[in-house]
Order: sequence, then C-alpha cells, then structure tokens
Amino acid sequence: MHILDYLIFGIYFVIILLIGLYFYKKNKSREDYFVGGRSMSSSHIGMSIVATDVGGGFSIGLGGLGYVMGLSGSWLLFTGLVGAWLSAVYLVPKVKGLDVKFNMFTYPDFLRSKFNGKVALIAAIISGIGYLGFTGGQILAGAKLASATVLSGTDSLNTALYIIAGIIIAYTVLGGIKAVIYTDTVQWAILLIGLIFFAIPFAYFKVGGWETIYNSLPREYFTLTNISVNQLINWAVTIIPIWFIAMTLYQRIYASKNEKSAKKAFYIAGILEYPIMAFMGVILGMISKIFFPEVEAEMGLPLLLQNVLPIGVTGIVVASYFSAIMSTADSCLMASSGNIVNDIIERYFLKKSNQKLILKISQVATLIIGIIATLIASKFTTVLNIILQAYSFMIAGLFYPTLIAIFSKNKNSQSAFISMMAGGILSLVFIFTSFEPFGLSSSFYGILLSIIVYHTVSIFTGEKNV
Repeated sequence: MHILDYLIFGIYFVIILLIGLYFYKKNKSREDYFVGGRSMSSSHIGMSIVATDVGGGFSIGLGGLGYVMGLSGSWLLFTGLVGAWLSAVYLVPKVKGLDVKFNMFTYPDFLRSKFNGKVALIAAIISGIGYLGFTGGQILAGAKLASATVLSGTDSLNTALYIIAGIIIAYTVLGGIKAVIYTDTVQWAILLIGLIFFAIPFAYFKVGGWETIYNSLPREYFTLTNISVNQLINWAVTIIPIWFIAMTLYQRIYASKNEKSAKKAFYIAGILEYPIMAFMGVILGMISKIFFPEVEAEMGLPLLLQNVLPIGVTGIVVASYFSAIMSTADSCLMASSGNIVNDIIERYFLKKSNQKLILKISQVATLIIGIIATLIASKFTTVLNIILQAYSFMIAGLFYPTLIAIFSKNKNSQSAFISMMAGGILSLVFIFTSFEPFGLSSSFYGILLSIIVYHTVSIFTGEKNV
C-alpha cells in the first residue's frame, strides 16, 4: 500500500473509534449498554444486523467461493435472506412482545421465560462457546486481509493474526450496543460505497472488462447451478436456523423501538445480504481468480485489493473491509461475554448486583474470550470453515427447542434441556472427527437428534412448562 493509502486507512479508523467513544460515553445505564435503551431505529438496526451477520468473515469467505465456484457461491447469502425474512415474520413478534413485558437482555432470557432456568443456562453455555468460535473466524478474516495488505511485508499469517486480534479485542473494550450499532451503520455504508463505486469498477476495467472475464474463467462460473444439492442443504440447515438463535439478533430486537421497527430492520438486512452483498462478493472473487490463479482461495480477494486498485482507493476499500470485520467481531465478543457474564456469572455466582463489579468482570471476560478465540483462529486455515463449524454447534443444540418456545403451547423444560445437550454434543463429535455421513453437515444430524430426544423425553415425562 502507498503512504496515501495508509493515511486514509489511519484517518478512517480514528473517525470510527471516535464515533464508538462518543456513544460509549453517552451510555447512562445497563439498558443503554446492552440494548441501546430499546429506542434504536429500523435503519440503524437493519444495517447493524447485516454488518454483524455478513461482516468480514462472510465477505472474505464469499470472495473465496467466487474464486472456486463463481456466481453459484452467492447461494450462501440467499440463505441469509430467507433466514432474515422468516425471523421478521415469526420470531420478532414473539420476542418483542415478551420484551415489552419483561425487559429482556439476552437470548437465554427468552428461553427462561418459556422453559426454566436450567434450559436458559445450557443455552447460555452453548451460545457463549459458539460465539467464541465465530469471533475466531472474524480474527482469521482480519489476519488474512492484513497479511496481504497493511502487513504485506510480514512473513507469517500468524503474526498478522495476533496483531489484528489485539486491535479487535482492544476496540471491543469500548463496547456498548449503541456504539456497536452506530459504528456498524457507518462501517457498512462505507463498505457498500467502497465496493460499488471503487472496488468492482476499478477491478473490472483493470482486468480488461467482460470479454476478458468471460474468456478467462470456466463456463460453469457464470451459472447458478455450479453447486451440489448437498452443499445447498448444508448451507440451509447451518445458516437459516442461526437467525432464530443468534444472541446478537435478540439484542437488536430488544434494542428496537417496537415490533414494527424490528420487523422492518430484518427485511432491510435480508435485501442487503441477497442479492446486494452476495453478488458483489463473488464477483470480486471471480476477478481475483484471473489475477491470482494459484493462491489459496480466500487470499485472492485480499491480494486483489492490495495489487489491483489505484492509490487512495486501496486505502478506502481495505479500511471498509476491516471495519466490516470489526463490526462483527465486537458484536460476537459482546454476545459471548454477555452469555457468560449476564446469564451465568451474575445469575449464579454474584449474590448482589454490583454494577461496577459486573462491568469489570465483563471486561476481563471479554479479554479472556478474545484470547481463546485467537488461539482457535490459529488452528484453522479457512474463514468460512470456522464460521460454519461454530454455527453448526449452536444450531444443533439450540434450534429445535427454540422453535418449540416460539410455536408450541405445550413445552417440556426437561426435554428442552436434554435435547440441547444431545444435539450440541453430537455436533461436536462430528466436527472433531470430521464425520459427515452422506456428505451432510453436523448441524443436520444434531438437529435431527435434538428433535428425537425432545419428543422421546416428553413422552416419558409428560411435563409441561409452567
């Protein structure tokens, strides 16, 4: 990168940090910190949802999919559109209605209102661990981008990983959902501007236009059928359910002014994911394949940004990608820390609610979680893999009991608890053994076992939620 790019990059990040600091100082209460005073607008919430869901991990991952399979990689975020709109119709009314009555803060709070404390506790543990892995995916995404751009002189990807992790963890300490949501809005807007007006046009003309792109890539790269049925199923059962169990999404529902505003936010997020971000990401990945045909797939996009874009533009676009990574990482760290501190430590280990002590514990927990997430990231090579594995673990244990909580009048707390344990454990076994019968993901089998266990236990206990 040129000195001008570094200057633009630096100025941009100073502005983002100042925005975060401004809203951090405006926090007056716990409600401000965790749920934005329950007064955020649909546009800010919608931008924040997509920034958190897609972020840098899926951005870099989409580039990798475009690199290896072309336009068909866009199906990944089509599942995001489906998940967002299903949530708007079915999840938001239930959750926001209860929030108005009980002033909730976390996803386990919702399950506590429908089942009991034990179910909420196991949900907090599963969610906290899942977001730990998801944070690791964002750190790895940042490391890949940094090693090809800002830290291009660095020999080791691990060196970039630890530097980026330090920046993300330090930034998150400022925290607070208001700071996160407002900076998400700015960051995502700049990412869209950077891609639409700079990255795609400059890369398109630099490569030689449509004729060069069409003649340089296999024909199947230009279809939407260059994907197996198994792959579509795996993406669907891994990504769509996350919209019903994601702690970050529940926080944003609670932060919305009302049900109507929350619904609108989820509709906005769906459109931003597909087709807008989906096709921009894979198109850049396809162009990177032409320039760098022999590199690891997820490194193609970072190398494209570093070597193809003109001076000044590189700084803007790279900064926008970094901001997308940070917007997801800080939300995931807050989610994991919130599960561990609010739903476990404060509820079960602190007899008195001392707000200063809770704040200090939250900061320490965030630091520890960030360090563990960094170590997890160092063990993986592909961003998309670590994110999908984290999703699979969360979904396998939490999805079906959450559906029961949303749709069923007859609920069984014991069944929910045991089915969460069974689904989560099976998913972990499949992940660590790389066992995928018939090529289907661990989340598919985890959900299936969770369903079987839930109804089997219900038959023998007959307990109903009270």
